[in-house]
Amino acid sequence: MSSAISSLRIWAEMVKLSHSLFALPFALIATFLAGRNIDGRGYPYFGQLGLIVVCMVTARSVAMTFNRIVDAEIDARNPRTAIRPLPSGRLSRAAAYTMLGLSVLTFGVGCFGFFAFYDNTWPILLSGPVLVYLCCYSFCKRFTKWSHFVLGSAIAMSPVASWIAISPESLGIPAILLAIAVTCWIGGFDIIYACQDIEVDQSEHLYSLPSRLGAAPALWIARGAHAICVVSLVALGISAGLGIFYAIGVAVAAALLLVENSLVRAGDYRHVNLAFFTINGVVSVVLAAGAIADVFV
Repeated sequence: MSSAISSLRIWAEMVKLSHSLFALPFALIATFLAGRNIDGRGYPYFGQLGLIVVCMVTARSVAMTFNRIVDAEIDARNPRTAIRPLPSGRLSRAAAYTMLGLSVLTFGVGCFGFFAFYDNTWPILLSGPVLVYLCCYSFCKRFTKWSHFVLGSAIAMSPVASWIAISPESLGIPAILLAIAVTCWIGGFDIIYACQDIEVDQSEHLYSLPSRLGAAPALWIARGAHAICVVSLVALGISAGLGIFYAIGVAVAAALLLVENSLVRAGDYRHVNLAFFTINGVVSVVLAAGAIADVFV
């Protein structure tokens, strides 16, 4: 029993379970915006919220576990990632595959819950293609330097999927704008993060914008992506009829993204973790708080 608990703890560390905070708030934004279309309520049921959280966290866990398994040998040759649980031997491949299977199963159960309790068949019908796309990202760095935006689009499925799970008939422009914002937001900060591994990516013949174009041009692409993200968020507020709380959230997010991009420059990556983990976590929470507050107000 203690061995299983230890493996679970190490797996949670490996997939950075706490980093679900990055994408979950965007899924919740879509959930509450879609919930406005539920007759007689104007907001989602608590059961729907619970299922969204379960599906979001487990889908991300599937993607991260699969990525760690696929990249284990590459990670072992990278000094920055060699201490990760799989390459360091702290977690066995058998345990990783077990966690992968359990995550897939739990995700499927969560998707089925929307059919069983809310008569919505779309989540279970789309569950397989969603997981396939999430896992395919792991191979993109082997053949395209635009893999950062493939990752962004994979995570951007979360708000679209959440909208479909709550109110598929109302899916439209706001959901698309939210997906564009998330794609550019994630893609931008993944470029920043990839600057740490330029030499390793080049030696391993992997593709990333920093390793193929150089850090300086890649960081300008990240800045451009974040600018598009902010424009998309503004357009979302207009198209969805959101108010002052969301507007404040977008203003704060824009300021934080400006700070994030100013912290990292070509050749100076001391503040990557601050930019990547702390600022992005605050961005997603602030935006979600503003949007959800406007739904209720």
